[in-house]
Amino acid sequence: MTRRERSATRDARQPPKRPEPKMPRGLTTDAFSNVLARLGYGTPNLMEGTEYPLTRLTQNYQLMNSLYRNNWIVRKIIDVIPEDMTRNWITITTQLPPDEIRKLNKLWRVRRVRQKILTGLKWGRLYGGAVGVIMIEGHEDILHEPLDFDTIMPGSFKGLLILDRWSGVSPSAELVANIDDPEFGLPESYQVTMEDGRTQRVHHSRIVRFIGRELPYWEKLAESYWGASEVEVVFDELKKRDNTSWNIAQLIFLANLRVLKMSDLGEMLGVGDEQAQRELYNTLQAQNWLMSNMGLYLLNKDDSFETHQYTFSGLNDIYESFMLDIAGACQIPVTKLFGRSPAGMNATGESDMQNYYEVIQQQQESILGPVLDKLLPIMCMSEFGAIPDDLEYTFNPIRTPDDEEIADLADKKTKSILEVYNAGLISQKTALKELKQLSTTTGMFSNITDEDIENADDSTHQGEEGFGGDLSYGEFTLGAETSNRTGVPQGDTSSVEKFRRVLDRIRRRFRNA
Repeated sequence: MTRRERSATRDARQPPKRPEPKMPRGLTTDAFSNVLARLGYGTPNLMEGTEYPLTRLTQNYQLMNSLYRNNWIVRKIIDVIPEDMTRNWITITTQLPPDEIRKLNKLWRVRRVRQKILTGLKWGRLYGGAVGVIMIEGHEDILHEPLDFDTIMPGSFKGLLILDRWSGVSPSAELVANIDDPEFGLPESYQVTMEDGRTQRVHHSRIVRFIGRELPYWEKLAESYWGASEVEVVFDELKKRDNTSWNIAQLIFLANLRVLKMSDLGEMLGVGDEQAQRELYNTLQAQNWLMSNMGLYLLNKDDSFETHQYTFSGLNDIYESFMLDIAGACQIPVTKLFGRSPAGMNATGESDMQNYYEVIQQQQESILGPVLDKLLPIMCMSEFGAIPDDLEYTFNPIRTPDDEEIADLADKKTKSILEVYNAGLISQKTALKELKQLSTTTGMFSNITDEDIENADDSTHQGEEGFGGDLSYGEFTLGAETSNRTGVPQGDTSSVEKFRRVLDRIRRRFRNA
């Protein structure tokens, strides 16, 4: 076979090439480019030399430790948001009696669960990942098995063991395959080094996870299903700010320069012997030490002495710009991160703080919520032996109101309870429970005891003087006959008298307090 025949055979085996589309003359792709001016895509200019290499600073454990220990800005970035997320905590909104809810609140404190969660949130933000091992008494030998609520004995919940991703926690390669599991697609178990040095495999149902910033799929695999450290996001902006701050500090030493001009200095240094140079140096040093506001400076008639002052105008604007960049990267207002007062006329910082509160609420729902969803049922099983069907909670408002706002809030909430009570929709006992629950947010009605609630009437029928007797609050009066009750038939007044006695005791207790 000749060379031409072999070439024809080879061309026949290859698929035909698709013709390249012809771009109209004068048009380019969707990128801007001006070759003659060296502007835009593909042209030789400084902007086109910019690159964004993949650094993965999260994996630099020593750098994270050094920054957290030595840099106050990094420490505040890591600590502020978790502290605000857990500061006002939660309110359990189930139908459990107040004394049962108090038991759960006591369990938070005794086992320091809130403090441990705060620590886990901090290490998750610093290192990109941390875990909390749920400690249950009697389960030491079955940590590798899924958690069965029926095996949780009363009083067996012992809190959390917090470990960051570098301190003895290694996710397994097997992933959760059950699509009904909230942790579907995450590691099935974790190799955990316990406090006594033993390494155990712990099932994911006994683990609460704390991660940093979410990553795309392949980067999540590179980080072993953890997130990215908050430091990684602000690191470049932090370097700009720190270098600017140090340069400004160095300029202070050059703020006032004194210059001595000598006509024969060059000749003396060039041709003079070592002894002459030493004597010149000693003379200048002595004059420098003796210089003061009341001193003299001797000069040759051809010499001159000048001072030069450095002006710092414009440096503060540059410095504040870098501060704004850091605040924007970490989603914390400048007023809170750096302790600065709001700038500008009539500036209050309310809009910045409102945006910050929204960030905190989002973090509570996405990061803190899954942790509480896993812990609360376990705590209820340990404390009550059962999980309430309506177990639910709400995050308390992040912003702490002042006394005037609290008084206004208490007034409005109390009037709302009394309106519903006067309408006959809730019982006396329920009304007292609602008033008692207000004590956690308003500080009022804390003297209502469980005995008062127990002695109250549990029925919703209406007495001869209205529903529940004579209790006034502002312009509202419990028991006062209203237009919507005109013509209501009279009922048994024994419950009314009982509730009056309860309210009398409450009034006396309020007056004595």
